Amino acid sequence: MHESFKDLIIYLSAEVIPKGIGEEGLVDKFDAKFQQKASKNCAAEMLPKTSRVTSPCRATMSEGDSIGESVHGKPSVVYRFFSRLGQIYQSWLDKSTPYTAVRWIVTLGLSFIYMIRVYLLQGWYIVTYALGIYHLNLFIAFLSPKVDPSLMEDSDDGPSLPTRQNEEFRPFIRRLPEFKFWHSATKGILVAMACTFFEAFNVPVFWPILVMYFIMLFCITMKRQIKHMIKYRYIPFTHGKRKYKGKDDVGKTFAS
Repeated sequence: MHESFKDLIIYLSAEVIPKGIGEEGLVDKFDAKFQQKASKNCAAEMLPKTSRVTSPCRATMSEGDSIGESVHGKPSVVYRFFSRLGQIYQSWLDKSTPYTAVRWIVTLGLSFIYMIRVYLLQGWYIVTYALGIYHLNLFIAFLSPKVDPSLMEDSDDGPSLPTRQNEEFRPFIRRLPEFKFWHSATKGILVAMACTFFEAFNVPVFWPILVMYFIMLFCITMKRQIKHMIKYRYIPFTHGKRKYKGKDDVGKTFAS
């Protein structure tokens, strides 16, 4: 490669450069410039990374590489605030996990407050209908098994639901666990209640039609779910593994 550059410079010197500069002098100048540039590159690579000067364009790109970071690479105040808020929220959720009855009592209380608010305002029936449909979908997922038995009917792979009393005990695994069901239902109530503060969601509608349609949809959906449970012989509730006890020793002891 170096020899080809020399040949190219010799050719250009014969055509473009004035005759006063000889071929050997031109090649020597090229070698001197090439060696000078190579020495500068080597010196720049030997410098530590902290002492190198970056261009403004590169510095701007490094600042925008990660979302939520400040100019100096540290998380911004807003990012740290929401991160800390999420950690506190998750910790409270973890603490409330074993208190099933208390959680559902709070959710039912929120539902009662929401219904009273809708009744007093005489509006936001579309929001209430959407909330009912959402809760119905959650309830169906709560009653359904995680693995649909109809998909496992023709294959022998994977776990299946017990169909006889003497079969091995296998707990019912739901598609939607109880805690996620409660969490999603509570969030839906809070979102619906927040929508009642905005007039844009108050769409005028004849509410008896929505009530009748919801009752019909609930009956049809539950009928289909009950047929599915009867066909594949499963109950969406686990009462625990049966325990067997031996006969009690009622023999009398005789004193010697």
